[in-house]
Amino acid sequence: MATQAFGIDIGGSGVKGSLVDLKTGRVLRDPITIPTPAPATPDHVIAACQQLIDQFDVADDVPVGISFPAPIKHGVIPFMANLDQEWVGINAEERFSTQLGRPTVVINDADAAGLAEVRFGAGAGVGGVVIVTTQGTGIGSGMFIDGTLVPNTELGHLEIDGRDAESHASARQKTVYNLTWEQWAERLQRYYSHVEMLFSPDLFVVGGGVSENHDKFLPLLDLKTPIIPAKLGNLAGIIGVACAAGEAAR
Repeated sequence: MATQAFGIDIGGSGVKGSLVDLKTGRVLRDPITIPTPAPATPDHVIAACQQLIDQFDVADDVPVGISFPAPIKHGVIPFMANLDQEWVGINAEERFSTQLGRPTVVINDADAAGLAEVRFGAGAGVGGVVIVTTQGTGIGSGMFIDGTLVPNTELGHLEIDGRDAESHASARQKTVYNLTWEQWAERLQRYYSHVEMLFSPDLFVVGGGVSENHDKFLPLLDLKTPIIPAKLGNLAGIIGVACAAGEAAR
């Protein structure tokens, strides 16, 4: 059974990766980041991933996982927002595996971050339904039932009060409209109350850069469900997708 895996987190501006200890969830070396190619076509992005693998001299028997900024349904990308449209409709797992010359696991980026938090972070050891949300330009989500991922939930796109939830309650909206923490918390209250009503979760975990200021907005929320900040920061995607790769290799 693999003791390490290589995780790669693909974003709109950067492609970063590192080796991860699968027993502890620790990143074994400082991640290396390569600017996301422009245009971010499959061939260009996969070449960037190969560059990272080569820089870390990743052994052939080390599983590789890719955290990807799109839904992944049975390996296939149904639509794409942040990379080139050439990705749409292709089987990303087959494409990465073929061009990298090794079996590769590909999962949605919010799912990857959530998996890291459930395995090694704020949601570790919590049974039942755990919902991890990533607050940034949008609202990403990962849902877990007794530690098992329910993929591609996209809870940031719930329609609440006639509008897409993330268009009102994401961290970007706080910045764009210069909202106070209290004003933003009112929007978050409406969002998390709605998600709570739909799923009756046992725990909410809130990630994204804004979670560093969790003490300024989480205490303002009145929910039945405990809501706590994520622990793994911007390493969550790398750690989570390495976990997925390691589990797939068993």
